[in-house]
Parts: sequence; structure tokens; C-alpha cells
Amino acid sequence: MLKFELITVGSLKEKYLKEATDEYMKRLSGYCSPEIKELKEVRLPEDPPQSEIDRALITEGKNILSKISERSYVVVLAVEGKSFSSEKLAEHLSELPVRGYSSVTFIIGSSHGLSQEVKRRADLLLSVSALTFPHQLMRPLCLEIVYRCLSIINGSRYHK
Repeated sequence: MLKFELITVGSLKEKYLKEATDEYMKRLSGYCSPEIKELKEVRLPEDPPQSEIDRALITEGKNILSKISERSYVVVLAVEGKSFSSEKLAEHLSELPVRGYSSVTFIIGSSHGLSQEVKRRADLLLSVSALTFPHQLMRPLCLEIVYRCLSIINGSRYHK
């Protein structure tokens, strides 16, 4: 069974998002050993110039890259990434052990995104949707996506 890690930049503030995250972590524990690595977001002024955002993304990116296991399959959530159906993503993830991976790491950047270095490290750039969602909602949404995929792989009726 794959080990599942989620590396995310920034902390959850809303109670309902923390509760949803906790619920999906509990559900995931039935299929894998899930772990969340929460990294600090670089503090920026209210309306920062792009140059400051770029510097922050580089700093956050170095921190993210230092937390990735060397042999982990890395999935970066990125708007420009590839879209999958739940079934196709489940199929993709189910093939990872055959390809020699023992863990999969999903990465969610800060509200400003991710550095190019992190995107280059990705084995898969994954687009959740062409729609825009609040940044903090991505954590429980990502966990739900992984839980749905694992339930499909394991033949559960949850995904229907």
C-alpha cells in the first residue's frame, strides 16, 4: 500500500475546514498511512509587488522540496495541470507501486501559487478544476480526491 503525504503551505483558520480535514484523514487511515506536512507561508504585505511574491515562492519552494521523500511520486496541484476523472486518477495511482513507488506526495502551494522549481519536480501536475476555489478549501478537497481514488481502487461504493 502506498504511503500518502500532503505537503501544504499555510495553515487552516476556519474550524469547518479543519473538521473536514480531520474527517478525511481519519477515512484515509483505513487505506494508508496519511501524513500532512504543514509549512509556513512567507508573510507578505497586503498588496505586494510581483517581485516580492516571486521571492516568497522561491523561499517556500525550497522548503517544500526539502520535505519531499526522494522516492516519492510527486503530484503538484496546479491550474495548468492535467485533468482526470476520479476513475482515471485512481487507475493512475494504482499503477505507482508497479512502477516502483512506495509513497505519493501531493503538494498544495500558498495562495500565491508555487515556484517553478516545485513544478519541475512534479511527476504529475494535476488540475482539480478550471474553476477558482478558496485556497484553504484545497486541503480538504485534495484529501477527498485521494480518499475517493483509494475507495475506487479498493472497490468501495463511496465514489458512486
